Amino acid sequence: MNKSEVIEEIKRIGILPVVRADSAAEAEQVIKAIVRGGITTVEITMTVPDAVDLIADLSKNDSDVLIGAGTVLDEETARKCITSGAKFIISPALNFETIKFCNENEIVVMPGALTPTEIVAAWNAGADFIKVFPASAMGGASYLKSLKAPLPHVKLIPTGGVSLETVADFFRAGAEAVGVGADLVDLQALREGRASSISETARQYVEIAKAARRSE
Repeated sequence: MNKSEVIEEIKRIGILPVVRADSAAEAEQVIKAIVRGGITTVEITMTVPDAVDLIADLSKNDSDVLIGAGTVLDEETARKCITSGAKFIISPALNFETIKFCNENEIVVMPGALTPTEIVAAWNAGADFIKVFPASAMGGASYLKSLKAPLPHVKLIPTGGVSLETVADFFRAGAEAVGVGADLVDLQALREGRASSISETARQYVEIAKAARRSE
């Protein structure tokens, strides 16, 4: 899948699960539950133990899932993740060297930014999307709508504060996609043997996203 196809797939699904877990095995199990619910784009954060190896395993063995790396803070980490098969790179912060490296290697890059100045700087540096993080700290969907008014051309993916209750508001405010953490990546449910509830939550996210986009 080339860069433009990855961009379109992220936009098509619209939901980016932010996978954090105490082990690679736990992360893999929660990813499987999410995929069963119809979400096939996944961000594996560098806070997961052996995250780079997990990216390599999933990229090699599960061609139906689009695997990206999250919490990537520098160019060297991006290099390792891309070599292991990551199709997109996400960061909570803005690192220009990482953006440049990803562009040189035709890999989708999504730096984190919060203020209009940071967002424009990231976009002008060549970001494919901007991760607006933490969106909840700035007012959630209302803040996103305020950003889109002067910056309609910038592709924004809010993360932080996204839930089943708020996800439709973010899409109506102009989000290209949304990053979803614990509300979807429910480790407690997994540990209690309720993986099916994670799959059901994923299905709900997909349906709400579709409905919200139709109403735009």
